[in-house]
Amino acid sequence: MVYENKQDWPEKYDINKLVTRQKDIDKIIKGEKTSERRNDRYADAGDELELDGHTFVVEDVYPQKLKTVTEENAKQEGYDNLEEYKKSLTSIHHGAVWDPEAVVWAHELKEK
Repeated sequence: MVYENKQDWPEKYDINKLVTRQKDIDKIIKGEKTSERRNDRYADAGDELELDGHTFVVEDVYPQKLKTVTEENAKQEGYDNLEEYKKSLTSIHHGAVWDPEAVVWAHELKEK
């Protein structure tokens, strides 16, 4: 399901749980990662997140089917290419497969 209307979007989770892996936090602080895709929605545009003393603003949030994730999206996620991103996701989520129809929530971040 792709959520066409924002009023149909699910409740958001605690923004402080959006980025939990230190490796990802470090990449965001260095500017090597500017987005975080998750299975759930953790923020709205304009929300702020603090990571290791740095404040980031969520610039955009939107649902996206995995089949529409691009090479550029993978680079925004801090990976060299889409294949590397796919391998990482399936290794993080043990037993998971890349389901092109699965919907993830893209959260685009910018340091304040």
